[in-house]
Amino acid sequence: MLRILSGIQPSGTLHIGNYFGMMKPAIELQERGAAFYFIADYHSMTSLTDAAERRANTLGVALDFLACGLDPKKAVFWRQSDIPEVCELMWILGTLTPMGLLERAHSYKDKTAKGLSPNFGLFSYPVLMAADILLFDSNLVPVGRDQKQHVEMTRDIAIKFNLTYGETFVIPEPSIKAEVATVPGLDGQKMSKSYGNTIELFGEEKAVKKKIMSIVMDSRTPAEPKPDADQNLAVQLLKLVAPAGVALEYENRLRAGGLGYGDLKKALFEHYWTGFAAARARRAELAANLDYVESVLKDGAERARAIASGVVGRARQASGLK
Repeated sequence: MLRILSGIQPSGTLHIGNYFGMMKPAIELQERGAAFYFIADYHSMTSLTDAAERRANTLGVALDFLACGLDPKKAVFWRQSDIPEVCELMWILGTLTPMGLLERAHSYKDKTAKGLSPNFGLFSYPVLMAADILLFDSNLVPVGRDQKQHVEMTRDIAIKFNLTYGETFVIPEPSIKAEVATVPGLDGQKMSKSYGNTIELFGEEKAVKKKIMSIVMDSRTPAEPKPDADQNLAVQLLKLVAPAGVALEYENRLRAGGLGYGDLKKALFEHYWTGFAAARARRAELAANLDYVESVLKDGAERARAIASGVVGRARQASGLK
């Protein structure tokens, strides 16, 4: 059976880039095979050092994912730090990972260029991600375009281990939905918490509306035709949050002239707010029953660890540790 794995960091409040880039595809894939999804709290330590904030964010991710449709009867869902085997496997894999491979990681170079401290955790992030993936014999890894290189590095590491010690690990494949490979932020860059350009998945109504209405547009008047309407940021976001055909309608109105940017941004907010209404209601129910949320994570960790211990055992046996 196809085995699917993906994780999401609790490094801040989740946004629609997280949803369309990773969560929605992952939720859809839980219908296709054995789905394994985790909250990557170890990974969050490369950029977040506030313990209370990490705990709050971890709970927030659990609430958000469950509210959006993750079904614990169909998918295994856990906290990364509840599976200590991932750290042992990271060390085993790290002994075969070339420094040059890690030095070529785009994510590391991008984050340090933007001022993030170049610590060991950030540098070795791809090895921990490889351990996450290989620990569950994953076949398919749904990721955004920015994580594709990390999955390719996982493949390289697994192949090297297999060549060195014998066939031990399944070689995974990335799964990237082309239409949401990179979700644009409010400034046109990739939507990211670190850029401060996000639309929160479950943001407060007035605050999110203010953000959307503040999107900077060009100086053309409403009456002027806009032949480049498909490049308009609000139109691109509408394609994600609105029903099929709605964004095309607004795109055509921009091209023809006569549609004001203010009306376009109002439509974007309304479709965002309506589109996540059911999930907001479900999240409120979950927030009022945190014992249930904790039980889902505990059960998921037990199920995940049963598999992880077997894979680590294979790696130990192959490499002469057992």
